[in-house]
Amino acid sequence: MKVLKFGGSSVASSENINKVVNIVKESSNKNNIAVVVSALGGVTDLLLKAGKLACIGDQNYLETFKTIEEKHLQVVRELIPISNQSNVLGQIKKMLNKLESTLEGVFLINELSNKTSDKIVSFGELFSSFIIANTMQSNGLDAVLKNSQELIVTNNNFSNASVKFDKTNANIKAFFKQNTNKVVVFPGFVAKTENGEVSTLGRGGSDYTAAIIAAAVNASVLEIWTDVSGMYTANPKFVREAFPIPNISYQEAMELSHFGAKVLYPPTIQPILKKEIPICIKNTFDPSDSGTLITKTALNSNPIKGISHIENMALITLEGSGMVGIPGISKRLFEALSLEKINISLITQASSEHSICFAINNSNALKAKNAIETEFSYEIEHAKIDPVIIEENNAIIALVGDNMKSHQGISGKMFSTLGKNNVNIRAIAQGASEKNISAVILHKDIKKALNTLHSEFFENQTRQLNLFVVGVGNVGGKLLEQIKQQQAYLLKNLRLQVRVIALTNSKKMVFNEDGIDLENWKPSLDKGETLDMSLFHQKVVDLNYRNSIFVDNTANENISKLYASYLKESVAVVTCNKIACSSKYTNYLNLKKLSRTYNAPFLFETNVGAGLPIIDTLKNLIASGDKVKKIQAVLSGSLNFVFNNFNNENSFYNVVEQAGIEGYTEPDPRIDLSGVDVMRKILILARESGTQLELSDIENDSFLPKSSLAAETVPEFLETVKLEAAHFNKIYNNAAKNNCRLKFVAEFDNGKAKVGLQEIPSDHPFYNLDGSDNIVLFFTERYPVQPLIIKGAGAGADVTASGLFADIIRIGNN
Repeated sequence: MKVLKFGGSSVASSENINKVVNIVKESSNKNNIAVVVSALGGVTDLLLKAGKLACIGDQNYLETFKTIEEKHLQVVRELIPISNQSNVLGQIKKMLNKLESTLEGVFLINELSNKTSDKIVSFGELFSSFIIANTMQSNGLDAVLKNSQELIVTNNNFSNASVKFDKTNANIKAFFKQNTNKVVVFPGFVAKTENGEVSTLGRGGSDYTAAIIAAAVNASVLEIWTDVSGMYTANPKFVREAFPIPNISYQEAMELSHFGAKVLYPPTIQPILKKEIPICIKNTFDPSDSGTLITKTALNSNPIKGISHIENMALITLEGSGMVGIPGISKRLFEALSLEKINISLITQASSEHSICFAINNSNALKAKNAIETEFSYEIEHAKIDPVIIEENNAIIALVGDNMKSHQGISGKMFSTLGKNNVNIRAIAQGASEKNISAVILHKDIKKALNTLHSEFFENQTRQLNLFVVGVGNVGGKLLEQIKQQQAYLLKNLRLQVRVIALTNSKKMVFNEDGIDLENWKPSLDKGETLDMSLFHQKVVDLNYRNSIFVDNTANENISKLYASYLKESVAVVTCNKIACSSKYTNYLNLKKLSRTYNAPFLFETNVGAGLPIIDTLKNLIASGDKVKKIQAVLSGSLNFVFNNFNNENSFYNVVEQAGIEGYTEPDPRIDLSGVDVMRKILILARESGTQLELSDIENDSFLPKSSLAAETVPEFLETVKLEAAHFNKIYNNAAKNNCRLKFVAEFDNGKAKVGLQEIPSDHPFYNLDGSDNIVLFFTERYPVQPLIIKGAGAGADVTASGLFADIIRIGNN
């Protein structure tokens, strides 16, 4: 015989019930079948709501009752043929009348005991089993309805009754001995006491009913049909990559079920554990899926079977010097909680005995605090024990697997993986059996923790990078192009999944939790909401994705001031915006410190030399013990482009205009031409070399005339450049007369820095620097005479975007 149990989602509507009938029909071709059904989806909650409303004298209980009534009558009309419909409707209405009378009694006396509550909620399963049995009969199945209340006997602990198995098993065996029907339908969840009072089996009671019947009749298998294809490696609502576990042991299933895998209720396994009856979790909506088979031992090479969690937990700590070496402290603590019927999910105690902490549901936190402080009032009053500490809004996350004890380093791998992703662990528990390793984390970190651990233990080490991109102009647009072009390559060759979660321009922002389609990002952004960087930040924090990266493609000072707030949330920052690293030295140091403290990379390679590896090379020199003595550099691709193209045939104004059109200068060309941009770059290199320097410390020998320096707007500035043509021509002619080329040079020497336009002779490394190229000469202790030279394209949207992209990949590879 097979026992099939169908949960509320499987019988939520007439359409779903027809699926159930088809599954039972196919299964009954080869086996005798016992079918256990839950109440129609949502009905139990409605029954509880009606009871509570009636108890407080709220006549709205009648509206809730009418909702229950209409739901069942509608299902009958949709499922039962006209020829038998009036009979079925009549029986349902009789049961509805009993329910209404019970609710009316509660309303009149304003009292709802557990005993009466059991009577009310039992109607849900009684309704559904009656309707489903009649539907099966109407579809030609040899089916009969048997009320579980006539078979399952319990004690008087209403709402969570304990089964009296001697009498229950005898009743079930006697029934099936005389039963001749192919299919028997049972209401789940419901039972009766020895005195004939209605009782229920508590949360998950329908699963329990099915297990009780399966054990009593020595069923070949217990199939639990639900809305998912088995027990998953993690909750698929949180982890998209989660997948059904093909085979799992009883012990593993109980561990996962206890920690929130709601497809199975832990006590379900108990009646069939000794008899080693297999359990199969199946999907009502996709019956062909194999589901999860639960047996005594599981055949699976992975020592980790699943990752589960419990939400809304409070961490309670009792500590004090008066606990050390004193027998009975733990006994008194847990007795106090037991008397208040508070369930404990996790316990941990240091070997010093100075403290005990445990996790319970948030809803019981205050009750637990009062109970403990009452029990230890003497010790607290005499300062031997501290007042109870409550930390709410936590969660428990657990790795589960029978064979973890046979594999070294799993707990270390778990905690290091969480640590690398900035998931703070508040408490740890692991038994000697090593079937479960549990940790208390902040509630907000659940999704990040689950995805991080799932990636580490179940996936092919693919690392997901989640980008929040600010600015989609020249550089930002090119970056998105490059990401789109390389996504498949990165996934295949580097196992990096790069997703752009959010985008902004100067007016709009758009978020997509699954990743923005980079083929159509422009229309998506056009339809986005109004830009609000505070709201943008809050959304990034709320999403709390692993490997989150804030990418700043702007030259905006206000955006640069946000870096600290992202680093504090363990969000990496990648930027081509030089303002932050060239701001006050204390701010620069603070950003570096935050990056280390919160394990959030802060990368700004493109601050100097666009895509050239200048900063990275400098960091490697310093890290390897070398010391920088002097730096000479042409660091402005914009200015190099300008002075390489400026001559007697091409006016300075025309060259500057051309540089702007081709994207070599900032939108405000004064930033480049005034030398401020180069000052920022040499300042960053000096700081990365280990020198404390401010922007105001750098000498700037400007080549611009006073009128250009005084211009307040970009149009005014460009007008002065046009009017001061003679000034610029004179500079060019002087250099040409000396057989020199003009280069805007930055120098750092002996702790001091300066920038300015220089005439470069033909034998100098800077002389043949073409186009918009940059060049840097590092003179160090290891390179005292012949400097280390880095040379290449130092401006342009493409190379800057590639530098940003390289920083993003660097984060992924680390």
